Amino acid sequence: MENFGLTPIDIWVMVIYAVVIIGYGLYHAKQKNSEEYFLGGRSMLWPIVGISLFAANISSSTLVGLAGDAYKTNTHVYNYEWLAVVVLIVFAIFFMPFYLRSKVYTMPEFLERRYDSRSRYYFSVVTIVANVIVDTAAGLYVGMLIMKIVFPGVPVWILVALLALAAAAYTIPGGLSSVIHTEVLQAILLLIGSIILTYFCFSAVGGWSGLMEGLVAKQGSYPVGDQTPEQILSLVRPLDDEFMPWTGLLLGAPILGFYFWATNQFMVQRVLGAKDLNHGRWGALFAGLLKLPVLFFMVFPGTVAIVLYSDADLSFLNYHIVKDGHKIICASLSDCPNMTYPVLLFSLLPKGLLGLVLAGLLAAMMSSVSATFNSASTLITMDFVQKLRPQLTSKQLVLAGQIATLILVILAAAWAPQIERFGSLFKYLQRVIAYICPPVVAVFVLGLFWRRANGTGAIASLLGGLAISIFLIILEVLFIDGGKTGILAYINDIHFLHKAAILFFASILIHIMFSLSSQPQDAAQIKPYLYTKAFFDEDSKSLEGLPWYKNYRVLAGILLFLTALIVGYFW
Repeated sequence: MENFGLTPIDIWVMVIYAVVIIGYGLYHAKQKNSEEYFLGGRSMLWPIVGISLFAANISSSTLVGLAGDAYKTNTHVYNYEWLAVVVLIVFAIFFMPFYLRSKVYTMPEFLERRYDSRSRYYFSVVTIVANVIVDTAAGLYVGMLIMKIVFPGVPVWILVALLALAAAAYTIPGGLSSVIHTEVLQAILLLIGSIILTYFCFSAVGGWSGLMEGLVAKQGSYPVGDQTPEQILSLVRPLDDEFMPWTGLLLGAPILGFYFWATNQFMVQRVLGAKDLNHGRWGALFAGLLKLPVLFFMVFPGTVAIVLYSDADLSFLNYHIVKDGHKIICASLSDCPNMTYPVLLFSLLPKGLLGLVLAGLLAAMMSSVSATFNSASTLITMDFVQKLRPQLTSKQLVLAGQIATLILVILAAAWAPQIERFGSLFKYLQRVIAYICPPVVAVFVLGLFWRRANGTGAIASLLGGLAISIFLIILEVLFIDGGKTGILAYINDIHFLHKAAILFFASILIHIMFSLSSQPQDAAQIKPYLYTKAFFDEDSKSLEGLPWYKNYRVLAGILLFLTALIVGYFW
């Protein structure tokens, strides 16, 4: 394999794109008041909402993570993508109406409306921390992977700092409006780049038949092992599967998906900026539709890499990773599966076109990073600054949000280089969320569907879930080297998706126990935040006379049918 590099044309394409996207973001800046800055004036139409949701999710970290895990653990990494469709449908039908009717700025603020301030502040802190160490840092990490290949002599911290500043250049002045409008452009470019790469991948491997023959030829070697091509392409895996057993797919993965799509400020903020409920619902369903082709354009290239590059020597990159506590050179994709997507780009794409696709990848990074900057600054400003300083004007709140964003830029840039210690990027993302999200999901679900859920039960559930999470994390640290026995070692060996399910049901139980043992909340306070038969009837009446293409229930049914076709084919 030859050394990687960019031609002057590639570099110019990337530079011009960066200038254009920053200028476009500044052009759409809105900061006359806090509602415009943090929620885009609540004027977003459904195509903008949908594409923005998709772009924020299919960020550079997800793109690189999907290809890397498709190489390392096979195609069933796509389960997270089609599950998102189901979660978005549930979100649009049941939860979104209450979010939009409440006119809140943040999801912690919604928890305060349903429960009390204790839940709000806890969830706000957890979300801010998650935004920094999960969403923002992961996006910067991917940008670092690409830039390190192009500029191997530049220190990592300089590359990360430059990427963070580029994303902040239009986020700090422009707010959510700048973020969303740039995301639309970046999503289009990202899709075009992914389609182009997929074409070159299948051209190189000899089409679908060539991929099947290549997988057969790789049997007995890493990462195929004794699996057949049909098993590699199967979405539903046996109980002993290391990546996603079928029980984890059924019980754990939906909890992670619900947290990400229905309670995470990073994603929900786009829906909070929708023009009205219909545009919010249509936008969420449109985002779900965009998730379905991800299998073909973003997962399969990683599968193709098994055939093309499992034996490739990458030592010429002189790229170091941390493995088992030691710093080693990344000699092959088995050492660093996170390099799968960059290797595909630099090996298959012709010069000039490479610059365009790299621009799309960096665009995705800027998209997710700018989104998390904005959502986290919204949380800091509206959940803390405004509470501590209620006399601040709307413009002063905007300034506070801008300062908060700058601080977050520094923190995320400092953490991003540490992600390499976790091996797989997607493993890092999912494991961290598995310990953070179950108690939060439990609180939201019970709050919407159980009248007796109260503030005492909510905070007890959140804190109890936190204690269990800390215990599980300590076990992972203690047993990191493996080879130990006993009950604690057994608990540590439980699959992380199973741990997420256990943590969720434990949080539900704690919530119920403490709610029933304390005074119920005032009925008038919780009425606007409960899903009832009366609400369902009112919602049904509002759909009468609408053409099918405007009826979200019909659209949701069609989307579920399309999802079932894809999942059924690759079952």
